[in-house]
Amino acid sequence: MISAQARADAERLWDFHRMRHEPRPCSVAVGLGSHDLGVADTTVELYRRGMAPLIVFTGATSRTTQDRTPRGEAVHYRERALELGVPEGVVLVEARARNTGENIRFSRALLEDAGADVTSVLLVSKPYEERRAYATARRLWPGVEIVSASTPMTFEAYVESIGDPRLVLDMLVGALQRLLIYPGQGFMAAQSVPDDVTAAYDRLCRAGYTSRLVPG
Repeated sequence: MISAQARADAERLWDFHRMRHEPRPCSVAVGLGSHDLGVADTTVELYRRGMAPLIVFTGATSRTTQDRTPRGEAVHYRERALELGVPEGVVLVEARARNTGENIRFSRALLEDAGADVTSVLLVSKPYEERRAYATARRLWPGVEIVSASTPMTFEAYVESIGDPRLVLDMLVGALQRLLIYPGQGFMAAQSVPDDVTAAYDRLCRAGYTSRLVPG
């Protein structure tokens, strides 16, 4: 059972993680693999709206995705896109990445190998991964414009769509921890974190939503 305080704190983190960029045409759309097939659906929708002429899906599997995407996150995303009518030649697959940094680095290398001229990237992720993905791309893919995107939905709607409130809260806490510690390790660009967001994060940690924290 999720307490009212934990739910309120989680919603504060949710609001902070959202970048709220306005989608605009970019050189490529990069869909970051995860347990959430909605990332693929949103990437396809943006492609159909003319926001990118090319799609890269990136991601292997992890302990949270192996049951839902046994053939690999990017492979399942590609299959979904083709089911939705995206031409096969439009979709590139990067199937090795196991974290956000590798998503960015390996997608960048794949596009360079393909000879794609990339000046801007529409970075599609889970809603609460927008800021983390943006900060990572700013550090690892300098010189290109990064536009964040995700499925537009409320926190409550997202929890209902996943069907596992504790998993969502654990993920929100883990994403915030990485925003706090990874800039100092050179993994992402620093982001200013408001005091009330840090306080909500601390309360959620004390309440035990810690399964996705980086040890140490």
